[in-house]
Amino acid sequence: MLSENEKIKHLYNRATFGVPITGLPFSNSYQEVLNHILEKKNLKTLTVISQEEVNEIKEKAKSEGKKSQVDARKMLKKNIADLSNMWFQEIIKSDAQLQEKMAVFWHGHFACRAANPYFDQQYLDIIRKNALGNFKTLLFEVSKTPSMLQFLNNQQNKKDHPNENFAREVMELFTLGRGNYTEEDIKESARAFTGYSYDKIGEFKFRKSIHDFGSKTFLGKTGNFTGDDILNIILEKRECAYFITKKIYRFFVNDENIDESIIKNLGDEFYQSGYDIKTLMHSIFSSDWFYDEKNVGNKIKSPVELLASMFRIIPTTFENSIGLLYIQRVLGQVLLNPPNVAGWKGGRNWIDSSSLLFRMRLPQIIFYDADLDITPKNEIPEMNSYDFNALKMQDAFIKKLAQKKLAANSNWTNVLKQFSYCPDVWNDVSNKLLSSRVDANTAKIVKTNADTSTKENEIKSVVINMMSLPEFQLC
Repeated sequence: MLSENEKIKHLYNRATFGVPITGLPFSNSYQEVLNHILEKKNLKTLTVISQEEVNEIKEKAKSEGKKSQVDARKMLKKNIADLSNMWFQEIIKSDAQLQEKMAVFWHGHFACRAANPYFDQQYLDIIRKNALGNFKTLLFEVSKTPSMLQFLNNQQNKKDHPNENFAREVMELFTLGRGNYTEEDIKESARAFTGYSYDKIGEFKFRKSIHDFGSKTFLGKTGNFTGDDILNIILEKRECAYFITKKIYRFFVNDENIDESIIKNLGDEFYQSGYDIKTLMHSIFSSDWFYDEKNVGNKIKSPVELLASMFRIIPTTFENSIGLLYIQRVLGQVLLNPPNVAGWKGGRNWIDSSSLLFRMRLPQIIFYDADLDITPKNEIPEMNSYDFNALKMQDAFIKKLAQKKLAANSNWTNVLKQFSYCPDVWNDVSNKLLSSRVDANTAKIVKTNADTSTKENEIKSVVINMMSLPEFQLC
């Protein structure tokens, strides 16, 4: 049975990107903390460029030749990187932590990317603002983004030549999961999504001239269905609620030890609430089973969770923002650049021999300015409209960076203030930073290797060494 403080820490580790180093802004009331986490909102729109500006860049490049086109691709790629970094800063600093964490979840669920930064910007705004809202609204809005329609080839979905990519993934990955539909359902729903497109300013457009207005039979119903009708029919199936609930359970509770009876009960509540996401999250975080021992300290932090948890403790900036991209590439999770439409696999897939080594060395690399000696794997993700030349240029820059240092600037003020009067720095830091206890031998090694020349050096060395432990990789 967890104590009140242990429950609060577990809640923070799962519902947010880590316990703030300056302490909890509440009394030790678990209910107060839960209410705060659920109610905080961030309505800020992250903006780097307009579609008009994107069009101007592309038109200018067309008229000025090959070199200008290369420069245009580099400029648009930089805008995407800037948007990614801007979001990461919100992830670290925003008080609406659950909203941002849910947005990261939906980014992996509705996984897509675009070579157009404005499309990415639209998509990101939708998943962030609807992260704790209604799943139906989120599904409808994401399904009409240029980013998703382009990524899944629905621009090529026409009545004479239906393209099934979009319709297939809507069911397989976004709503129902395999086994809850047939190949015929895919074919019929693809016909319903014909004409779902967007215009040159990045707004959804239903093109009647290429839509199939014929009768369609889908999931046992027959009618002159549009794509909106297809989504509504899907949402009528309880299997949709169970599928979404199970993915959320795996992300926030336990990705290996799954209790199907809990999924069933949560899914029924989710369905009956009309797909209200916040209601589902409240049920999860207020349930006794969420705090069972089997669900505590056993989840491998994703790269974004790992980095955010570090930088929420020690605020850090990079002299060159490409440094943050470099770290994400090595660890295997770059925001706004999922590997494919299925998103990141997560769980144990975050760890392999090279990424684990890098994870363990990362605190020294960042906070001690140690040399970099790991280069991201040379993997070009599958993407129909991806700018391969821009990726190659980016890779060349990253590989050059790998031979140098990250040049990070860290602010230790709050950490030093927090622990400067602690008689046992190790004990107080470990209670704050780690989800699970460290065995006595490991604790002894960390204590022995601490720099005790000054109190400030002791605090810094203990924090850095503790972040290098396997236990810090878990939440």
